[in-house]
Amino acid sequence: MSMRALVIGFGSIGARHAGVLEQLGVAATVVSRRGAAEGRPAYRTLTEALAAGPFDYAVVADETARHHETLAALAARGFAGRVLVEKPLFATPEPLPAHGFRSAGVGYNLRFHPAVIALREALAGREIQMADFHVGQWLGDWRPTRDVAKTYSASRAAGGGALRDLSHELDLATWLLGPWTTVAALGGRLGSVTVDADDGWGLLLSCERCPVVTIHMNCLDRVGRRSITVQADSETFHADLVSGTVTLGGTVRTVEAVRDDSYRTMHRAMIEETGDVCTLQQGLDVVDLIAAVERSAQERRFIERVSR
Repeated sequence: MSMRALVIGFGSIGARHAGVLEQLGVAATVVSRRGAAEGRPAYRTLTEALAAGPFDYAVVADETARHHETLAALAARGFAGRVLVEKPLFATPEPLPAHGFRSAGVGYNLRFHPAVIALREALAGREIQMADFHVGQWLGDWRPTRDVAKTYSASRAAGGGALRDLSHELDLATWLLGPWTTVAALGGRLGSVTVDADDGWGLLLSCERCPVVTIHMNCLDRVGRRSITVQADSETFHADLVSGTVTLGGTVRTVEAVRDDSYRTMHRAMIEETGDVCTLQQGLDVVDLIAAVERSAQERRFIERVSR
């Protein structure tokens, strides 16, 4: 692919995006406040980088709290290529900036995990009664070479915390089961693994295709877990994203889940403008759900979805 990509932000996720894009034959240039990008062309500001363009593709991978500002800056400077914003789209609900992007999406790469794809195909057309999502991993294992307290994930102001960092489950629930209609939640900062960000949640939702959905998410689990269990048409469907197994109609099979494959497939879908990349509106719906979860926990009541 003869393309040039601009990766904005060069923490662990920005470096991952740059490496995956290069595997696809896309030349990566980086915007990094440190001015270093492991041998790649690097600029300290977005203005300097865009002046050195043009670029076909931009990946917004800076701190979650900066996503809206960066997306608005790309739009204001007339960027007209493809744009992918790392999840979640924003830290809090904000209007999407007017833009002239060729296409845009949000980086919920687990939509492209083979276990999730198999589960979605198996659920097509079925009547779903209940679903349960569980994700948990000790925060110190996320970036084992870094001091946890210095990562954005440990900081509320930077947009970190379990609810936002693990919002894949919120996207998957609404992608598999339809838009959420009501939510109740308990959680927040339950342990001491973060500086001041939330670390554990229990959610109860209704979605358009499923009346009872439970979601457990935390960065406290010493044994990493990521699984989905669905009851539909008197059958149990299960996907284990850690072991790479799916149980469909009583039959267990293994799917191959190579590291970074879901990122490669997502970027390929963005570049080729095919597939099920999370749209900006879908990403904004997840941000609205995050806000509703926090409001429910604060007010101790169910929150109804308000359509935009």
